[in-house]
Formats: sequence, structure tokens, C-alpha cells
Amino acid sequence: MEVFLALEKNFYFSRMLASFEEHIDKHFPFLRQARLLIAISGGIDSVVLARLCDQSGMKIALAHCNFHLRGADSDDDEEFVRKLGTILNAPVYTQHFDTRKYAAEKGMSIQLAARELRYAWFGRLLGEGKGAYLLTAHHADDSLETFLINLSRGTGIEGLSGIPAVNGKIIRPLLPFSRETLKGYLLEQQWTWREDVSNSDTKYLRNKIRHQMVPELKSLSPDFLKQFGRTQQHLAECGLIVENYIEGLRKDLFRQEGDRRIVAVDKLEQLHPQETCLYYLFREFSFPVAEIQKLLRAMSGKKITSEKFIMVRDREHLLIEPIAQEETGASYFFITDDIREIGYPVRLLFSEGDNDVINPGNGVTIDKDKLNYPLKLRKWEKGDYFYPLGMTNRKKLSKFFKDEKVPVLDKNNTWLLCSGDAIVWVIGYRLDNRFKVTAETVNTLKISIHSEAKNEN
Repeated sequence: MEVFLALEKNFYFSRMLASFEEHIDKHFPFLRQARLLIAISGGIDSVVLARLCDQSGMKIALAHCNFHLRGADSDDDEEFVRKLGTILNAPVYTQHFDTRKYAAEKGMSIQLAARELRYAWFGRLLGEGKGAYLLTAHHADDSLETFLINLSRGTGIEGLSGIPAVNGKIIRPLLPFSRETLKGYLLEQQWTWREDVSNSDTKYLRNKIRHQMVPELKSLSPDFLKQFGRTQQHLAECGLIVENYIEGLRKDLFRQEGDRRIVAVDKLEQLHPQETCLYYLFREFSFPVAEIQKLLRAMSGKKITSEKFIMVRDREHLLIEPIAQEETGASYFFITDDIREIGYPVRLLFSEGDNDVINPGNGVTIDKDKLNYPLKLRKWEKGDYFYPLGMTNRKKLSKFFKDEKVPVLDKNNTWLLCSGDAIVWVIGYRLDNRFKVTAETVNTLKISIHSEAKNEN
């Protein structure tokens, strides 16, 4: 519902605009010349943010999400924002979501689904040039509530350090101000807003904290929120000390080869406190610390995965690299006689009649007349065998990889060039003896690996 109340002039609240502008000029001067996208629900906080930015002469546009969670009230919120855009002479962008359906499909809460949907849409708007920065109306009370939520669930320093004022293109310029201050200024200015009755429902954890816990905490001291803000600042500074220490550890422990990170198991075993160090060292990969600790004690070949990364125990090291995003679902590829170059999944160059000797790791020269086209390119499979160059007996690929000490991740990414069912070349490693060039060879085929595609070994 739309609400209008008035409040007599109050010096503290009247200073709001000046305080806001001072805060912008000190911490976010770059916002003055940029087009700003305001995330606005129609509630007190976001209305005050939009109004303050307008009063400060900033160029703004309004972005409103209709989550269709409150029936006609959701549509009324949207209409309110449209009217506010007209008043402020600001463009208005709206987006409708079937939030309940999305939450059910993703198996997540309504609140989390709404958050995921709105920030994905805000990101698209920024990408389309609708604004240079996104401004949200998070304030000091929000920071306190988030602290208590994270505290109740268990967290580290970063979870207790407060909502960041800057997160990439997302700016939160109201964090120094309390909910009381924002509401007082809105009432003094006689602005209307939309009231979401669900914000009073204490079945939601944040609302329970807001309405039952926070008032009790504030009653302990008149400047409780101010002192709490200072405490969070101290925690954030402690977090920077930890980050600097971890960055030094990372430089000492990690070795990088392309997209792969390599770290010695014995070095990780010596860390103290191990759990905390492992969390910070590997948190960018989203591996559970308990699983990493298990991998430290596991046999070679054991692995764990997160959404985007894989970590493998490879003898005395852990290997971490991104999970390959295949460009096609095909499990094999055919190569006909007329092809001179392929770019995927391995970049290979083909040339006939070339007998130059090349490094086996970079390519091979083959007796072409022994090939049956089309050739097939595929990943290795359990049970595969071939006759390694120089040997007359066959050897299982798994045994070959073990004897050659091929890292697990390299083994899993190895491609085979096949002629019919016979392996011609374990690409990047060894030619099959049956396809080598001999004194009787008439036609040769040289296959070279492009340097960017070469298997590291």
C-alpha cells in the first residue's frame, strides 16, 4: 500500500542531503558524472536513495523488479515506481519474474530466487549500457542484520565485516545512514512510498532479527549502531591483514602452468591452523575444506569437483584447473583425407610428403598408406591399448600413462587419433609402432600439434 506521512522539520534529518553529498564527494566522486541505475522497490530506503540522487543533481534511471509475489500489490508497486520516474524525469526499466516457478525449478528459497533473478537482470541492464553503476539502498541497519544472520549460521571474518560499499559496479552509498535517519528525512520531505506488509512477517529470519533483536540491541546504548559500525571497520581491516598473509602463502605454495594450479601436499600438511589456511587458499574454487583435507590423505587419482573446478591428487601434488566447457556434445570427431587443419578439440596441422623429423611431443610422421579414412579423434577409454613406438607388444594405455608419470588431469584430457579401431597416435605422447615410417613407406603424412594445443608433459 502507498503511504504518506509528514514530520516537522528536524535539524538532524535536514542535514541528510548535505551529509549524503559529502559522503558521495569523499568516497564516490566518480558517480557525479556517470549514469546511475537505481535498484528500486518503492519502499522507504530505495525511494530516499532515488530522491537524494535526484536532489544532488545526478543522472539516474530506475530499475524495478515485479516478482509477482503479492498479487495486485506487486503491480501497484510497479505503477508507483513508474510515476516516480515521471516526477524525477528519469527512465524506468521494469522486469517481470515468475519467482515461485524459478525457485521450485532451482530448489531454492523464494528470497534467494528473487535475489538471483534481480541481480542477473541488473547485470544485463549494465551490460546494455543503461547505467555505468548500479546503486542499491542498503544502510547501516541492513549491515547489522546481515552480521547477525551470518553469525547465527557460522562464518569467517568476511561474513562479519559488513556489506561492502563497492562490489564491482554495485555501489551502496547509504551504508553510513540508519533506517531511522532515512525514514525521518522521507517524512520531513513529505514523500510517499510503498509499504510491503510481508516485511513485518517474523517467520522470515531477517524480519525476526529486525523487529525483535535489533531494537533490544539499540536500547543498550544511544550510539549502538555507530559503535557497531566501527567494530565492523576493525574486522574488515583484520580481514585485509589475513588476505595479505594468504596472498604471500599462495605465492610460496602455488605453481601455475596455464590454467592449472599445482601445490605440494606436504606443504599444505604443514599449515597451521590448517582448516583456516585451506579455506582462504582455496575459497575461489569453492571446494569444501573437509573434502580438501580428505584429499591430502587420499591415494593418487582421487578427485573432488566444484561447479567450475576440479581438484585431483596426483602423487605428491594437488592439481586444480577449470572444468572444460565443451563446445559440442560430440564424443568423437571424424577427419577425412582432404582435411589439412582442424581447430577443435585439438588443433592439428596435416601435410603430405613431409619426412622431416619432429619432436614426438609436437607431432608425428606416419605411413599414410596404412591409414583407413576417415580417421577418428576421441578421448581415451578404459581398456584401450596400443603398440608404443619401438615395441612389438601391446600395452594398455592406463599402464602407459602410469609408466610415463602422466598427471591425472593430463591423462583425462588426452585425445587419440584412430584408424578404424586401431590407435594411431596418443596425441602429444607416442606413435603406435604399426604406423611408423619404414624403408618400404611410399607416402607419408606429417601431423603437427599447434603450440597452443600441445599436451603438457
